[in-house]
Amino acid sequence: MMAKQRTPSVYQRNAFAPGLIAAAVLFLAPALMGGDWFTLVLFVAAIFAVIVGWFAIQARQWWWLPILLAIAVVWNPVVPFEFTGPWWLAGQYIAALGYIIIGIVVKVPTS
Repeated sequence: MMAKQRTPSVYQRNAFAPGLIAAAVLFLAPALMGGDWFTLVLFVAAIFAVIVGWFAIQARQWWWLPILLAIAVVWNPVVPFEFTGPWWLAGQYIAALGYIIIGIVVKVPTS
């Protein structure tokens, strides 16, 4: 029997790895809330929002930018917002889900 040959993907998902890293950190964020390590969560979320946003611009999928801009502003570690409570906890998971979706959907054709 002849083995089925695989065709290479014609798309490249540059935002996938940074999106997964940011999502993993945000899923761990509730365990780190209230401690000094939560500042690291803020840095990772904000910086990776800019990185994933750059990949979205390169892929010409600019409609993801408002979501990523909101994440970069709300999780800004330089001038942090003092959010607390269940809404802030839910925001961690919603942002992580956003990173995963954007990482999967943003793709560019390979040359």
